[in-house]
Amino acid sequence: MNSIQRHTLRLLRLFVVLLFVPCFLSRCASMMTPTGGPRDSLPPVIVAMTPDNYTTDCPTTNLGKIYIEFDEFVQLKDQQKEFFTSPQMKKKPTLLLRGRGVVVQIRDTLLPNTTYALNFGSTICDNNEGNPLHSMRYVFSTGPTIDSMFMSGYTADSYKADSASKSFIWFYPADSVEDVAEYDSTVFKYKPAVIARAENNGIFIAQNLKPIAYRVYAVQDKNDNQMYEPGTDQVGFVEGTYNPAEMPDFALWYDSLRHYVTAEPQLYFRMFTDKAFRRQLLSQTERPQQHKAMLYFGAPRPQITNLRFDSVPAERVIVDPQTLGRDTIALWFDVPSASLPDTIKGEISYLKHDTLNRLQEVTEPLKLSWKFVETKEQEREREKLERERRKAEAAGEEWKEPEKENPFKFTMSTSGEVNPEEHLTVDFDYPLTRLDSSKLLLTRTLEDQTIVDVPVRMVRDTGQLRRWYVRADWQTGGEYTLTIPEGAITDVAGQTNDSIIGRYTVLNPEKFATVLIHVKGRPDGTKYILQLLDANGGLKQEKRDVTTGDVRFNYVPAGEIRFRVIEDLNGNGRWDTGDLVARRQPERAEMFVSDQGEETFATKANWEVEFTMDMSRVFAPVTMKSLTRLLDERELQRVQREMEKRAKEKPSSAQSRNQQSSGSMFNSAGSMFNSFR
Repeated sequence: MNSIQRHTLRLLRLFVVLLFVPCFLSRCASMMTPTGGPRDSLPPVIVAMTPDNYTTDCPTTNLGKIYIEFDEFVQLKDQQKEFFTSPQMKKKPTLLLRGRGVVVQIRDTLLPNTTYALNFGSTICDNNEGNPLHSMRYVFSTGPTIDSMFMSGYTADSYKADSASKSFIWFYPADSVEDVAEYDSTVFKYKPAVIARAENNGIFIAQNLKPIAYRVYAVQDKNDNQMYEPGTDQVGFVEGTYNPAEMPDFALWYDSLRHYVTAEPQLYFRMFTDKAFRRQLLSQTERPQQHKAMLYFGAPRPQITNLRFDSVPAERVIVDPQTLGRDTIALWFDVPSASLPDTIKGEISYLKHDTLNRLQEVTEPLKLSWKFVETKEQEREREKLERERRKAEAAGEEWKEPEKENPFKFTMSTSGEVNPEEHLTVDFDYPLTRLDSSKLLLTRTLEDQTIVDVPVRMVRDTGQLRRWYVRADWQTGGEYTLTIPEGAITDVAGQTNDSIIGRYTVLNPEKFATVLIHVKGRPDGTKYILQLLDANGGLKQEKRDVTTGDVRFNYVPAGEIRFRVIEDLNGNGRWDTGDLVARRQPERAEMFVSDQGEETFATKANWEVEFTMDMSRVFAPVTMKSLTRLLDERELQRVQREMEKRAKEKPSSAQSRNQQSSGSMFNSAGSMFNSFR
């Protein structure tokens, strides 16, 4: 017997176990459940299949109906999301309930000499409690044999560095698709020969493969249409081709908490959202406010070569991108309201895609109209004042119109605690044309009531035109009073501020933790981004342009923290996604794991936590062994958290007995799978 035959036989055994273990577990548990005991928590059991599973030499047309019978009445749930075929059929089979079973009607003409798999996922559930029968598959072939090779893998969100669930894995025979060095169009031009799907933990086990070389892709099909849509679906790819007969062996076992079979991964997909091609054009313009106009482009980063208006000088037009890709741009007119016409005419020159998707310079007219539209609230207020005026005049009294509310708007906290590293943030409704920092006054009242002046200034954010920071040498102890006098600030609409007064204290560092990280960068000078996350993965702090040296995170709230590390290869200070067509992988992002295998760390008030990060270790090449070790460590931590959660729930004695029975049952299944490791 040659190596391929031995490998096929070994995997065929695994396949048989994989197919029948849900039935085995269900039957065992059914015998152990006492009448009148806890509610039914067991999935349906397959009684018969007609034709039998693994039937060969099936006709390609008029296949007829497949009937799967169970030991109880069942229901169908989430067919659109859970049920799929491998390979994909033009017309998806229909599933109908009949008696204690499910009828599958094949409506498509099938390919000759092809192994087909009907993957039910968690579609089939019992009728009473809705317990799903996980990972059920029905396999048949239009040829004389069933393809029986296996391959496993892991799909992960490349930015979050965590599992990407329910991704589809597409296998293309390497000799049936073109291989062009300049670009990759496989997923757009061809249909996959075999389709697998990852479970919630990101692990997939692809079955019914041939012993041939495949090109493999992963797609998180959000629309459930078995098509890849750039910009919507996450995608992942691996370099080269892979033959399951030449891959290293991998272990399988039954996950007793998630109720499905899982495995050691052979392939590793870093999923990312590709940027869909969008035609560049000026799709819409509007003027929502007298001093503001909006330009909406079809694609990011429009190249504007000229912008001219008849009634507004060029130096009085402020260009303010509203989005990261600059596809939405605000224009602010720094002109007195009385000088702005209701309709501003002009023209814009920019690079626009022609019918062949080539960028060509075009000049298009602009017509930006604005008309004051009174809101219901303004109408009610106007009518109220008019009634008061008429009433006063009828009584022979002098009527004076109340002073109107200042339209100058800003967003700034006027009380609370200041983080001395972040300062005070102020967001204005309009860009500013004048800000006299010399008029700002910041005082500090000490505990002995001594008042001292503190130098203060306002600095504009480099990326957001209407965001400013109030910066000072903030010290703990005492209370600060910030005074911005009336008229110190003027915006493009000619509006000025009323007097602004804020009172603040400074965060006490003793109420927070400090994290000190000793970074050992690579000799090539690669820059990194360090992100401090909370236990739920929320971004709390970020340090960019990190190289060899010490990095300190101050004012870290007590609790659990994690660290994401991004390999910033181009040094632009942000994580960059990949490009499927150009075969460019996204920049690597990894969760920091200590030498003890810990990924989550505890902090307390007034603690200093210290770590050493060796970037050569964090970004070491990913191997099957290293990936398995990482997933094992994460799984151990997950199980520990689950046990702690269950311990807090304090289950009843009946539930405890049921869990113990299930536990012993799952342990038996685990031992059975371990025998194949």
